[in-house]
Amino acid sequence: MTTTTSKPAPGNTFQPAFGQRLHVGRPNIGDNARFLARVQDMLDRRVLTNDGPYVQEFEAKLATMLGVRHAVLMCNATVALEIAIRALGLTGEVIVPSFTFIATAHALQWQEITPVFCDVRPGSHHIDPDRVRELITPRTTGIIGVHLWGEPCDVDGLTAVANRYGLRLLFDAAHAFACTSNGRMIGSFGDGEVFSFHATKFLNTLEGGAVTTNNDEFAAKMRLMRNFGFAGYDKVIYIGTNGKMNEVSAAMGLTNLESIGDFINSNRRNYLLYREQLADLPGVRLWQYLDGDDRNYQYVVLEIDDTAFGISRDALMHLLWANNVLARRYFFPGCHRMEPYRSFFPHAHFLLPETERLAGRVLQLPTGTGVSMQDITVICSLIRRASNTGIATTS
Repeated sequence: MTTTTSKPAPGNTFQPAFGQRLHVGRPNIGDNARFLARVQDMLDRRVLTNDGPYVQEFEAKLATMLGVRHAVLMCNATVALEIAIRALGLTGEVIVPSFTFIATAHALQWQEITPVFCDVRPGSHHIDPDRVRELITPRTTGIIGVHLWGEPCDVDGLTAVANRYGLRLLFDAAHAFACTSNGRMIGSFGDGEVFSFHATKFLNTLEGGAVTTNNDEFAAKMRLMRNFGFAGYDKVIYIGTNGKMNEVSAAMGLTNLESIGDFINSNRRNYLLYREQLADLPGVRLWQYLDGDDRNYQYVVLEIDDTAFGISRDALMHLLWANNVLARRYFFPGCHRMEPYRSFFPHAHFLLPETERLAGRVLQLPTGTGVSMQDITVICSLIRRASNTGIATTS
């Protein structure tokens, strides 16, 4: 049987490699004293939300860093996606990758817009602009591209398709904060880009998100929509919701932004050690961060070829879990195989062969400031041992 806790079964002398669980996405934390000082200042001011000074400061710093006119902070990235979609007037059908987090699709379906799932380009994990073109119908109003693992998707290709067919273009940049595409900061492409500052992300605000754009009208509409449509103390001029970021979250964002260089260095150190220790291991392909652009190294992603490796991706995951290494399958099993989409589109998998292949092979490993080099050495030893012995479970 597969053991996934640190307690051995009765009569079992097995001891996991780690006494405490190593999680994917363990939060990066900046200077505690700076954060607590900001919280105390916030309490002294008695301004906790409603576009307070820390929200305004964080928005200004984000816009400057990313080279955009507007950064509109939100309570989380899913609400940010929903508001951006509505502010752009998207209706009917919007083309998205299925190889993404489910929120990308849900943000559309929640507003009764049909997500049309597109395959990824072979050899890539990103949406294929050539396939996007084939899926356009008279009901198509937009495209959502997703930057995965801190690598940009084909921005130029998607922009060309959107321009040719008169479609709106959004980017889900949840993985891509502080990254560049051809020397230009991700955040300024398309009609807008949506960032996540969830606790598991490279830069966190405890919980939060933002939409960045150079479109003044789009930004103004989103600011209305995130605050119930208020355009004054008691004047509502547009339909809206409560999508505001609070001051505590903004204070956390500002604090972590000051440590961003340390976070990147830690992630890069971890990535290079994984790359070194898993080099030339048959059946294991580590997602490669190419030189030439800025990356946050937020994710350590493997593709497991079970034939060459000796055991399946899922068997390896169970082995790691048994040793308290909580590796994750991303993005298993693909949005098209989750509800309600698998009921709406029961045959979608026939049109998504690359997505199907990746969903059965991708495994994400722990990284970040909470993971030490010794931890990585032990994790890589477990992976190598699994390959050498073919042992997939602990009984």
